[in-house]
Amino acid sequence: MEVIYRCFELDPTKERDIKENIYEGLAKKYGMSIEQAKANTQNMVRMAKEAGLDFQMDTLIQTNTFDAHRLTMFAKTKGLMKEMTERILYAYFTESKHIGDHQTLTELAVDVGLNREAVEKMLASDEMADAVRADEQTAQQYRITGVPFFLINNKYALTGAQPTEVFVQALEKVIAEDNIIVLNNQDGISCDDDGCEIPKK
Repeated sequence: MEVIYRCFELDPTKERDIKENIYEGLAKKYGMSIEQAKANTQNMVRMAKEAGLDFQMDTLIQTNTFDAHRLTMFAKTKGLMKEMTERILYAYFTESKHIGDHQTLTELAVDVGLNREAVEKMLASDEMADAVRADEQTAQQYRITGVPFFLINNKYALTGAQPTEVFVQALEKVIAEDNIIVLNNQDGISCDDDGCEIPKK
């Protein structure tokens, strides 16, 4: 099985530099109090901790992520998309780094083995923008409106943070449906590299 990351922006209109913290942003977006925003976020932090992740929401820096997505698509051309994506996510959720900042993105890219000059040149241009937008258009076609969203074999979708057993059940279903079902009793001539064999009656 191969895992492929896709680009998706929750809010493409976000500025690169945002002064408000995540709680203020959530309160404004969903019409809730700061206290409610903190309580909802703590649920996510708890679930992340159970999965071995350390989310530091109090110091998280909100930003526009389009350039971070462009960088992951650039890394994909070098066979490093998984490493780049995971490095950016760790920088954002755990290290409280500004992942809209080009210098920060460049340092993260160097961390996973990408060439500094090539990354700087890419970020200074609009390179990989079309690739990001293509992914986002695909998301629209699938009517995806939030993350996380998992699509298995372009057929089964899992939305939101789900327990491990849900993924296991989904994968078992996909594997079962991918198995070849033989409809006859195999009483016929069978051929392989060694020749053909007529079944004995």
